Amino acid sequence: MSAAEPPGVAEFTQHRPLLFSIAYEILGSVADAEDVLSESWLRWQEGDRSEVENPRAYLARIVTRQALNAARASSRRRETYVGPWLPEPLESTAEDSGLDHVLSGEAVTTAMLLVLESLTPDERAVFVLREVFDFGYGEIADAIGKSQPTVRQIAHRARNHVRARRPAAVADPEDARAVAERFLTAAATGNLQELMDTLSPGVVYMGDGGGVVAAARRPIEGAARVARMAAGLFAKAPTLGEVGMRMTVVNGMPSLVVTIDGDLDSVVSVEVTGEKVTAVYAVRNPVKLDGLR
Repeated sequence: MSAAEPPGVAEFTQHRPLLFSIAYEILGSVADAEDVLSESWLRWQEGDRSEVENPRAYLARIVTRQALNAARASSRRRETYVGPWLPEPLESTAEDSGLDHVLSGEAVTTAMLLVLESLTPDERAVFVLREVFDFGYGEIADAIGKSQPTVRQIAHRARNHVRARRPAAVADPEDARAVAERFLTAAATGNLQELMDTLSPGVVYMGDGGGVVAAARRPIEGAARVARMAAGLFAKAPTLGEVGMRMTVVNGMPSLVVTIDGDLDSVVSVEVTGEKVTAVYAVRNPVKLDGLR
C-alpha cells in the first residue's frame, strides 16, 4: 500500500468486481449498484478491520445489507413506474473475462433479472449469494441477519420460484449473434417474411421509456405483432435524424446500441433460445443509459 493510499483500499479493490455483481444482481441497476459500493466503501474504511479474517465475506455482507436497503426502497418506486420496467443495461467487455463475478451468462440476462424481480428482497439476496456466487449458508445468514435454518428455507422457496418461472436457457452471445443479426437486418430492410422466420411464435417485445420518452406501455406478444413493430421502428428511425448503430453484448445477449444525431437513443437486446428470437428488450429511459454514454 502506498503512503497516500487510504486504509483498506487494496482489499476493497481486489473484491470490487464481485461486490458490484452482487449489488447489480440484487438491484438490476448499474447506478444503484455503484451507489451501494460507494456507501459500502465508506463503511469498510471507517470500520474496525483489525479482526476481519475473511475480507471477501465481510465486504459481501456490507454490500448485501446496503443492497437490501436499496432494493426495499426501489420496489416501492417501481410500483408507480410508467410502462414495463427493464434492468439497466450492463455491457460486457473483453476485460470482464476471468474476474471473480458474473457479468454475462444466464444469471445476468434480462429474462433472469425479470424473474428475480418477482422475488422478495430477502429471497433475491439469498438466491444471488447462494445460486450465483456459491456463498455458504452461514455467510448468507450473517449477510442478511437471519438464522441459518431460516436462510435455508428462503433459499428453497426462492429456488422453486425461479425454477417455475425461469425461461429456457438463452443461447450464448456468440451463438446468438447470427440469429440476432438476421433479425435486425430483416427489420432494417422491412422484410416481414424474413422477420417472421427468425421469431418464435411466442416472442415478446418490451420497451422501457420510464414515462420520459416514447415506448410501448405494455409488452407486445406474438411473432406477427413483434415483426410489424420492429419493422416500423427501423423505418421511422431515419426520419428522426442521423442514425448510428453498433453491436455489442448487453446482459449476456447480442444488442444494438442506437444513436440519433450522436445522442444515445436506445439499447435493443435480442434474446435467442435455440435458433429463434424469443424476446426483444428495448431500453430508452435516458436515466438507464448513462452507463453506456
